[in-house]
Amino acid sequence: MDFKLKESHIAVVGDIMIDAYIWGSSNRVSPEAPVVVVNSKEQTFRLGGAGNVARNLKALNAKVSLFSVIGDDENAKILKSLIKDFNSNLVEEKGRVTTKKLRIMASKQQVLRVDEEITKTILQETQDKILKDIQNSIDSFDAIVISDYAKGVVTKELSQKIIKLAKRNSIPILIDPKGSDYSKYRGATLITPNKKEAIIATNIDIKDKKSIYKAIKKLKDELELEYGLITLSEDGIAILDDEFFIVPTVAKEVYDVTGAGDTVLSAIAIAFANGFDIKSAAMFANSAAAVVVAKVGSATATIDEILEYNRVLNLSDIESKIVSKEVAKIIIEQKRANGKRVVFTNGCFDILHKGHAYYLNEAKKLGDLLVVGLNSNSSVKRLKGDSRPVNDQEDRAYLLSALSSVDLVVIFDEDTPYNLIKELKPDILVKGADYKDKEVVGSNLVKEVKLIDFVEGKSTTNIINKMRSS
Repeated sequence: MDFKLKESHIAVVGDIMIDAYIWGSSNRVSPEAPVVVVNSKEQTFRLGGAGNVARNLKALNAKVSLFSVIGDDENAKILKSLIKDFNSNLVEEKGRVTTKKLRIMASKQQVLRVDEEITKTILQETQDKILKDIQNSIDSFDAIVISDYAKGVVTKELSQKIIKLAKRNSIPILIDPKGSDYSKYRGATLITPNKKEAIIATNIDIKDKKSIYKAIKKLKDELELEYGLITLSEDGIAILDDEFFIVPTVAKEVYDVTGAGDTVLSAIAIAFANGFDIKSAAMFANSAAAVVVAKVGSATATIDEILEYNRVLNLSDIESKIVSKEVAKIIIEQKRANGKRVVFTNGCFDILHKGHAYYLNEAKKLGDLLVVGLNSNSSVKRLKGDSRPVNDQEDRAYLLSALSSVDLVVIFDEDTPYNLIKELKPDILVKGADYKDKEVVGSNLVKEVKLIDFVEGKSTTNIINKMRSS
């Protein structure tokens, strides 16, 4: 499905927080207690909670207005530095703690989380200020999203007033719910509980299609929702409109589901803002989620990534190996997160022959994923002259992809693959043995460079000369 989107303006209301990480390594246990000692190397911060929804929407080319509450503390200063790209409407409450979740990471494994937060209900004057700020901009919004993390911002009174305001202005309002009492979401366009949350909210044990329907109908009817919806992780998204159906997931591989719920919520909001029907919106959300769960960490999906993912999804096994730089980066990140070694080589591969097959087979033996950077037609012409290439770049890429040793083919247009290597960050760079005692382009960007002998007498130039002589 081709998704053509206009720039939309989405309001995000909810609990904003900081996702903080201390990255380090650990190789010993503390003498003071049975815990590991983490040697801290780096600390990073990013937006979490409703802020992660805003990040997802921005990645999908939306203009975002963010409405939330912060404290008057040091965490608030950090948070303000993270929201420069958004039209932020943050109300400061004295004495309130700005929510921060600090994760201690040792060798990419989380060993501890420390939370700083206050979950008490925000003040009445704060609720009134948020509602007034939304009212002042209501005419510019294409959709409103409420992201409830149960930290005190999304009160029943505020939620109901925002829902009624949205409905009066014919603006879709979508909500990511929390807790067991969903009455504060009554009248929304839809809510996006996952299966576990829906079980708690409906007290229905969801275990098959029949029980999914029972739970989704209960939510839709009792909360007077326009659409019933339950996300089912790897099984897709269940929808109840005039009919009940399940839109299956399109994810090939799932590496990390962190933030996938925020992605689904954001994608459906964008879809509704662009006039999609509910089924098309769910299909778009599934595609966005497929990109995100294939990444590591709390990630976002761009429109280009979604379109490329869908393109690859609908190709044959051979054609699906030919990917853009962006998709190659996602796949490489997946493999590296699972301890795999990524090998990269490049060339024109104009007329594929035994020497090429041998070279690529030997390169694949050095790691787990072999990525081939392929010079484009214009690049080959600049390097080899106007008579080359003999074969078009699409033909060359297809033949390379047909080799079992090749996992990915990425076409690049520069004279050298330096920028491509810099983007993909492979572990091992492979070149021919003729590069001995020569500088290999990109060698400063990788952990290791390996040289492989050619098969004597086998080259594209020899083949061309033989054809000309005969």
